[in-house]
Amino acid sequence: MYLAAQGLALKYPNTANYVFKNLSFKLAEPGFNALFGPSGVGKTSLAKIITGEIHTFSGDIRSKGMQTCLYSYNLERLPGWSSVGKHLEKITPPARRSRRDELISVFGLEELIGKRFSRLSLGQQNRVNLLRYLLQDFHLLIMDESLANVDELTREKIILKIKDMYPEAYFLYISHNVVEVSKLCNEIIVLRGGLKEPSATVVPGRNFMTGQEMERAELEQTMLEIVNASS
Repeated sequence: MYLAAQGLALKYPNTANYVFKNLSFKLAEPGFNALFGPSGVGKTSLAKIITGEIHTFSGDIRSKGMQTCLYSYNLERLPGWSSVGKHLEKITPPARRSRRDELISVFGLEELIGKRFSRLSLGQQNRVNLLRYLLQDFHLLIMDESLANVDELTREKIILKIKDMYPEAYFLYISHNVVEVSKLCNEIIVLRGGLKEPSATVVPGRNFMTGQEMERAELEQTMLEIVNASS
């Protein structure tokens, strides 16, 4: 199973400038990977190319064995008046109820199960929304700022648990947090735009796992490589 892009280029209709071009990468192994870069460099657009929502690009994108790609994003909202618990009960297959309950605990949502989605804070809403995606079938899950408004310690706890629970799945995590992507991700696709030529560079991350220790110097080196690639 893999996802590969070769020479992708995108510019919006009636504009002269490219959002990105000559973008090539390959995700050949399951795990947590990242899209990193400042606003406006095409992270969400690339995500929508991968999921088939954008077709007006040049270049080639191929996958093998990835029939189901899901896209979760910040500020996505659940409809209706049902409580969080009733909604999750409705969408959870019987075989995944124990997984749902474990994720509810890890995500820190136990006290929110009886509340309506609209009554939750932004961070709480994002956690509930991400959890419902994790209960579905997928080969690739794109997380577009899916843990925005969630505190740093909780985000790391959630990501480490996802990595433990889904070792065979592919994840593409869109984030502006250089420390987070450096520490937790396997490969970081760094997009650069602005006044310079749009480009993309793949930087190896530290891929921190539960129970591991990490040298601060190694993390700082990866962070420096990402910052240099994006500037």
